[in-house]
Amino acid sequence: MATLELRNVNKTYGAGLPDTLKNIELKIDDGEFLILVGPSGCGKSTLMNCIAGLENISGGAILVDDADISGMSPKDRDIAMVFQSYALYPTMSVRDNIAFGLKIRKMPAAEIDEEVARVAKLLQIEHLLSRKPGQLSGGQQQRVAMGRALARRPKIYLFDEPLSNLDAKLRVEMRTEMKLMHQRLKTTTVYVTHDQIEAMTLGDKVAVMKDGIIQQFGTPKDIYNNPANLFVASFIGSPPMNFIPLRLQRKDGRLVALLDSGQARCELSLGMQDAGLEDREVILGMRPEQIVLAGNEPNGLPTIRAEVQVTEPTGPDTLVFVNLNDTKVCCRLAPDVAPAVGETLTLQFDPSKVLLFDAKTGERLGVAGQSETKAHSANVAQFKGR
Repeated sequence: MATLELRNVNKTYGAGLPDTLKNIELKIDDGEFLILVGPSGCGKSTLMNCIAGLENISGGAILVDDADISGMSPKDRDIAMVFQSYALYPTMSVRDNIAFGLKIRKMPAAEIDEEVARVAKLLQIEHLLSRKPGQLSGGQQQRVAMGRALARRPKIYLFDEPLSNLDAKLRVEMRTEMKLMHQRLKTTTVYVTHDQIEAMTLGDKVAVMKDGIIQQFGTPKDIYNNPANLFVASFIGSPPMNFIPLRLQRKDGRLVALLDSGQARCELSLGMQDAGLEDREVILGMRPEQIVLAGNEPNGLPTIRAEVQVTEPTGPDTLVFVNLNDTKVCCRLAPDVAPAVGETLTLQFDPSKVLLFDAKTGERLGVAGQSETKAHSANVAQFKGR
């Protein structure tokens, strides 16, 4: 196990071409699980390949245990990688696939047998050791690929979307197994995915990437509750955060956001604010679970009556869509709530949970009672399309 640090890492594929990676700064401690998450083409797999040594960086440094490994060949970095395609040798048995790297390192045969047995027991694939990869299911092949990496006992493990080829049910099962394995082994791990649920459930730290830039780096909880910008807020969370464009107003010395359902209006008092926010176009963000049905007893929180446009029962909850400020808004309600389309509900908001974003830049704006979160990079892409 080891610490991993990336200092101002850049990657470009030639003069005149845009940078694929831009000023990447990351550090994880010994035994931490880092998730690189973002949409296709954001640079996360390129960054993984740079850590492994499969791609050369154009600038900056990659350090393991404070030693610069940027110029080392992949075989000298003591890093094991599990690929999306598993990359198993089809003519070799499971036993030989796991042992291959150990044989290359000329370990004694008795030690190789002992290590293969240890890994097979850990991953519960002892009964598969004599089979060929073509005789295995996708989940079994994935375990063999992990076993080959584990047998090397490297300083750092890299996983490049290892669950993407599995069906939905198996992905959930393997996700749980990977978390249990990490808790047992305490291995320093970097894991690439485009699945934000994997990012939230697996990682100790999460780096959200877009266009080769780390938009935010932190714990899953902090990124979910305090997104740095509109992109992070929209990418992390399922269903995604609601975004309502509006113009802030001032009333009795406090900034107010006005919501209109077409049937009623509601004022969300946001507390004392910088005068520069008054009459400013902003995007108001609220998670679906933060919009609830109002109870029979008043509790002082603002409410609004709104007509149900669509309902989507999911089993553990019911997603209800209404219109606020001519914007479709998702409310995550209890599973026993089953309103009919056209029915009017009384919904309730907690103003302390509301987030504000600049309508032009997408940057997070500070709100009284909340800590303002800065983007990891000053280059925050303008949010479009919602």
